Amino acid sequence: MIKNIGSHFALLLTISLLLVGAFCLNKKLNSNTSNAIALHNVQENIDNVNNETETGLEILPAHEPVKVYTPELGKSFVAFKEALGFKESRGDYFTINDFGYLGKYQFGKETLKLIGIYNPVVFLNTPELQEKAFIANASRNKWVLRRDIKRFKGKTINGILITESGILAAAHLAGPGNVKKYLRSYGRHGFSDAFGTSIDYYLKKFSGYDTSNISPNKKAKVKLEKQTA
Repeated sequence: MIKNIGSHFALLLTISLLLVGAFCLNKKLNSNTSNAIALHNVQENIDNVNNETETGLEILPAHEPVKVYTPELGKSFVAFKEALGFKESRGDYFTINDFGYLGKYQFGKETLKLIGIYNPVVFLNTPELQEKAFIANASRNKWVLRRDIKRFKGKTINGILITESGILAAAHLAGPGNVKKYLRSYGRHGFSDAFGTSIDYYLKKFSGYDTSNISPNKKAKVKLEKQTA
């Protein structure tokens, strides 16, 4: 009886050991299979990348830098106007300098009266009015200097090529009368403003812009519906 029990126990132990061994072997085989599949997928991805590179397809970086494009104004009238406004005030419509000149283009009060603007406070706080004032003043200056533009355009004075836009810019700085004296004296009669900026400087800096759309007008005035504070 005891012998039979021992035989059964030995048989059960043997069966248990075989089952444990089979389970471990199966787990190892599954692990090896998963690793093989993963390695296959990695290799397949590498092969795809290589194929795309070989066929000329470009792989973009994760963060492509953003390109910013700004309009190119060149030598247009808008470029002329904005360059002059930047030189006068850095484009600030609401500034007053130490000498009382106003706005983006730094107008004096007497010049404003010539073109029909009598309220400096409204002028300073109205960008649209300032832009209209610039056009009107340029038209008036072009009329005053019309003969001098025709006579001196394309000539060289003090090493500076004289252009219409340079003449109009200088007139904005110094007034058309001083520019007329400068041109007719071939540069001997100079002028500088309170900051030391000269006619020569403006003639050169603002040379070659297209100001052909400015019509000479002796009586150029700004027309705006309301100029009251």
